[in-house]
Amino acid sequence: MNERKTIGIIGGGQLGLMIAEAARPMGIRTVCLDPAPDAPAGAVCDEHIVGRFDDAAAVEELCRRSDAVTYEFENVPGEILIPLCGKYNIPQGYKPLYDSQDRLREKTNAREHGLTTPRFAAVDDERSLRDAVDGIGLPAVLKTRTLGYDGHGQLVLRTEADLERALPLLSVPCILEEFVPFDFEASIVMVADRERVVSFPVGRNVHRDGILDLSIVPAGDGAEVAERMRRESERFMRECGYEGILAIEYFVRGGEIYFNEMAPRPHNSGHYTIEGATTSQFRELVRYLAGMPLEEPRLVAPTVMKNILGQDLETAERIAAEGHEGVHVHLYGKTESRPKRKMGHITFVGMTAGSTNAAGPRVSCRRRTGLQNTVRTLFEKYEPYDRLPHFR
Repeated sequence: MNERKTIGIIGGGQLGLMIAEAARPMGIRTVCLDPAPDAPAGAVCDEHIVGRFDDAAAVEELCRRSDAVTYEFENVPGEILIPLCGKYNIPQGYKPLYDSQDRLREKTNAREHGLTTPRFAAVDDERSLRDAVDGIGLPAVLKTRTLGYDGHGQLVLRTEADLERALPLLSVPCILEEFVPFDFEASIVMVADRERVVSFPVGRNVHRDGILDLSIVPAGDGAEVAERMRRESERFMRECGYEGILAIEYFVRGGEIYFNEMAPRPHNSGHYTIEGATTSQFRELVRYLAGMPLEEPRLVAPTVMKNILGQDLETAERIAAEGHEGVHVHLYGKTESRPKRKMGHITFVGMTAGSTNAAGPRVSCRRRTGLQNTVRTLFEKYEPYDRLPHFR
């Protein structure tokens, strides 16, 4: 093994890309495993193993080449990773992955460790679905227990008629969750080692069609709620024995916080930390993996992160070319662009969240001469524009 430490990353998507980008200035090598020869992380990592995630030999080869190994997505096969945890340095271990891979297990674990969750019930067939609806009521959300993401694998049930539409989803084990009419959604990202937990400022999240659209930091009104969220999340992470990185998404309603889901990897809502905080979620994960002391993050300025999907790519490229101060465009280098595919993100540092009303949180754009019209174009791709969080 070289004197320079090497971090192995299971997965070569945009999260692996940004882990590698954080590691490079620290003099740390990276190697990723991904089946796609053109995976985004492969352009930055020192090595790219082209192989499947369910190929035990390929995953072990990644471990063999690395001083420490992490993962950038939840669905790493347990039957492959668990035996390797005893042979190689996989500091986060398998437990946080295991707890997050099944929504029923995830919700049960959160509730058993003192977090408030929406009511939920296991659903395996039409009879158990109707029993769950009788107990929980409508509206409710039916989700597959595994593999769903960005709105996939779930269906909102509002009336009895919706139960018929839900039956095809029952081809796999599901969970029915109480529908929470939230005031807003929020998330927190934490990194922990054996000595401490560091937390990034809580962000308010806005989703469109099940995909994260905006993260606004700080979260606006409700400093007490954000502090309680931080305190409860850190306690949960410690009680579960998790180390490394963990993101938790919550629903917030009337000052109460409801656990929604967690991810033991860098999180989309934490991308703002690259420029919006004194240290990023990726940098602190790298420091943890390299055995370096963690640093407490601080918000640099009020910040907004906007996801760039395939339909936004041309506008994002134009914003990048304009070179506005405090506007940071990240494009992931994916070779195929298509609608609703995450192609990049833009971080606006120095934005301020204004009043919140029925149209959602308004975001003020200060000291950004010439940016307003371009940003409006970015948001006009969603209809109706005046009902969305927007820059003014």
